[in-house]
Amino acid sequence: MAVAVGDEAPDFTLKDQAGDEVTLASFRGKKNVVIVFYPFTFTGVCHGEMCDIRDNPKSYMNDDTQVLAISCDSRHAQKVWAEQEGFDFPVLSDFWPHGDVAKAYGIFNDTLGCAMRGTFVIDKDGKVVEAFESGGLGDARDKSEYEAALGKL
Repeated sequence: MAVAVGDEAPDFTLKDQAGDEVTLASFRGKKNVVIVFYPFTFTGVCHGEMCDIRDNPKSYMNDDTQVLAISCDSRHAQKVWAEQEGFDFPVLSDFWPHGDVAKAYGIFNDTLGCAMRGTFVIDKDGKVVEAFESGGLGDARDKSEYEAALGKL
């Protein structure tokens, strides 16, 4: 990963499933952020991970911590998926310029044109306190890694 623990998290502004802009810096001083990059909307492992965030929100966020899910799919695909699945956390589109945010975080797969499964836990000061990836594109992240990471906030 290009972004490591202790680094300042690269700022970004992306559109969510409703078309609203979400800027990472807007959370500074207010909330910690868990950025959850995932490869593709409407796919099995991604579906399982995002539904677990929906179904067990206290394992991923609280009053002081916000989850931002990001893939390189279009905002329109994100909108349909989020509505179908009832995702009430921001599902952000890194579609154009294609994968720029995933590239800034060092987890863009040039061959496949998607983000890999990378997670970055960022404190209220904008510093990365934990970063981890799954073993591969088809492997879900270990839920215990989130618990350990959130314990560092």
